[in-house]
Amino acid sequence: MTGGSRVVVIDNGGGLLKAGFGGDKDPIAVVPNCIAKSPGSNANSKKWLAADQLQAQDVDVTGMTLRRPIDRGYLINTEVQREVWERVLRTLLQVDPTNSSLLLVEPQFNPPGLQHATDELVFEEFGFNSLCVADAPSLVHLYEASRQPSLFHTQCSLVVDCGFSFTHASPVLQNFTLNYAVRRMDLGGKALTNYLKELVSYRSLNVMDETLLIDDAKEKLCFVSLDVPRDLRLASLSFKDNPFRCSYILPDGITYKKGFVKDLDEARRYCSLPVEGELDKKDGDSGIDKDRKKPELSQNEFALTNERFLVPEMLFHPIDLGMNQAGLAECIVRAAQACHPYIQPVLYQRYVLSLNGEMPDAILTSDRVTLVLMHWAVFSIILTGGSTLFPRFAERLQRELRPLVPEEYQVKIISQENPILGVWRGGSVLASSPDFGSMCVTKSEYEEMGSARCRRRFFH
Repeated sequence: MTGGSRVVVIDNGGGLLKAGFGGDKDPIAVVPNCIAKSPGSNANSKKWLAADQLQAQDVDVTGMTLRRPIDRGYLINTEVQREVWERVLRTLLQVDPTNSSLLLVEPQFNPPGLQHATDELVFEEFGFNSLCVADAPSLVHLYEASRQPSLFHTQCSLVVDCGFSFTHASPVLQNFTLNYAVRRMDLGGKALTNYLKELVSYRSLNVMDETLLIDDAKEKLCFVSLDVPRDLRLASLSFKDNPFRCSYILPDGITYKKGFVKDLDEARRYCSLPVEGELDKKDGDSGIDKDRKKPELSQNEFALTNERFLVPEMLFHPIDLGMNQAGLAECIVRAAQACHPYIQPVLYQRYVLSLNGEMPDAILTSDRVTLVLMHWAVFSIILTGGSTLFPRFAERLQRELRPLVPEEYQVKIISQENPILGVWRGGSVLASSPDFGSMCVTKSEYEEMGSARCRRRFFH
């Protein structure tokens, strides 16, 4: 796959960048969207590592200084982004941008100034032939609808994107995101990692500079609790009776250069304790190994207990941490309620007789639409983004939503096959469609009309 005129698809996430070619099932590159250098070195003594170079087994990520092109979900540093794209396009994809088109996934509500900077990067720096910009919710809906057409014959869904920088609840109708109803939480994977860094630094070791290591510990050890009061009581027990306690080993730079979990299987075993009833330790039914010995922590490791479920808890109850924001369930309900009243009856699954396999044209014109929509079966909540990978995330969200949704509606939550790649796969489907060329802005159009006029084609 070198050269040629294929469509390059880039999901330019704040944490991970996914890049590949349209029509492929999976991207070729899934790499950190940042550059980094080792501590104690200046810009002249050692070059910055970019993208896949940070994933090399012989690279010690301890104390690395990171520079990210994206902050709070928006591309603000095109210099860093150019370095990352250069590495991905030239080395990993081995493609010539001047002979290729680009489908770029861009965050919703991107300010015009940042859109213009992105267009300059695409057309003037890299020289792509043409550009198509899409938002994540519409691509997720497109991919799931193409994969499971029987579940999406209403052409309507609500996409919950828990990403690196933010969380969006976005209603999608006929592959168009209803921007007026989108609701945003300023919480994502980055905030969760920072919170875990603060907890570990306060209770154990100073890891405020170990972003990549703590991010790895979060992904491997954290889980969503279905009974927070019960789990807090269990986490306060001594080591022998504490099912959540586990250790994370930091790299020493000699024996191993990557962090890892001590006894990973044991740590994952207690991510899903029984939900109903208390664990009766007297009857020996708790499943906790009574022969567990208390380890002696070395200077290059730290232990986690209640941090494992308190960190993801931020997404459901941010107010408990002093953040004046609604939780994820409330955010979803508010997005549904912000939709037009004619659309709201299909915001949750309701089983009645269906009429046919297409969305009625009357949705915007007829007063009979309320009656028609009552016959539609599915409006699904689709989970995407890396933060939805926490164990029992969907089950907890179902429990949080149920009291907030009218009793006559059923809440249907769909977890993507791979939430990290879901947006990119939707972009791959779109890039391989026959109409893709008409959706693009060519370089000549950009040079003739400018960024602002060209952007009108993308409905942002």
